Amino acid sequence: MKTPQQTYNTLNKAIGIKDIYLKREDLHKYGSHKGRSIPMMIKWYVKKENKRHFVISSSGNAALAAIHAVEQHNKNNPEKQINLHIYIGQKINDKKKRKLEKAITQSTTTLEQVERPKQMAFQKEKEGEAIYLRQSTDDLALEGYMELARELKKIPNLQAVFVATSSGTTAQALGDIYKEDKHPIQIHIIQTTSCHPIASLFDTEIESKDTSTAGAIVDHIAHRKEHVVAAIKNTHGFGWVVTNEDIKNARNIVREHTKIDFSSNGVLSIAGLQKAIKKGWSWKGPVACIISGE
Repeated sequence: MKTPQQTYNTLNKAIGIKDIYLKREDLHKYGSHKGRSIPMMIKWYVKKENKRHFVISSSGNAALAAIHAVEQHNKNNPEKQINLHIYIGQKINDKKKRKLEKAITQSTTTLEQVERPKQMAFQKEKEGEAIYLRQSTDDLALEGYMELARELKKIPNLQAVFVATSSGTTAQALGDIYKEDKHPIQIHIIQTTSCHPIASLFDTEIESKDTSTAGAIVDHIAHRKEHVVAAIKNTHGFGWVVTNEDIKNARNIVREHTKIDFSSNGVLSIAGLQKAIKKGWSWKGPVACIISGE
């Protein structure tokens, strides 16, 4: 599914860039850019390996994408039902938990709150009970973001893409597409002061915090770190670590000039762009900010 690539003149002037395109992945039918990858992974395992049981450890957009993908498959294939088990942690906030519960409409999808969700998901896969839908290590996940990369390339003379990064899957996929270009589109990743295993290799003048208002950036291990760093360097981009104040300022400026109230997670790319501008970065053409889901 293609998503809008919108620009707002008043926002451009306020931030100080001639053309900023907001890539509205929050408007994807599955709720975020994860909807490009998770459904494709499920479809591949069902068709190629005849798998019927899936597990995921997620409290956010990946779990929502998996719920929608599994339930849509079951509606279209009543004789070949698949099931999904979701593990969430004990510290999940009530809003996120309710959102997941509301999304589940079929008995083939179940939700369980446990102390160590990742370990439980690993165990299910190890015992052969289910396929663990894990974007951080499964390269099938990359394929779903290739189309996103191609859509962005349709913006004339695009110079840079800013993308919030947890596992780094999206950034790696963008890098795989853009590295062959004569003048590659820069990849800039954004992480938070509470989780920054990749961005802090570039943005070193930071103070780590225990928590962030943008809670979707959680991958401290970063299995894709080497690939993401290569993508950033190959495209002459950078990594940015943003504070809660940066995120708040980004939300405010977008709300004022577009009348859209994005979530803290959704606005991370804009916070990263604003920090880059403060540090002296500039471009001769358009810049794209990927707006993720909540």
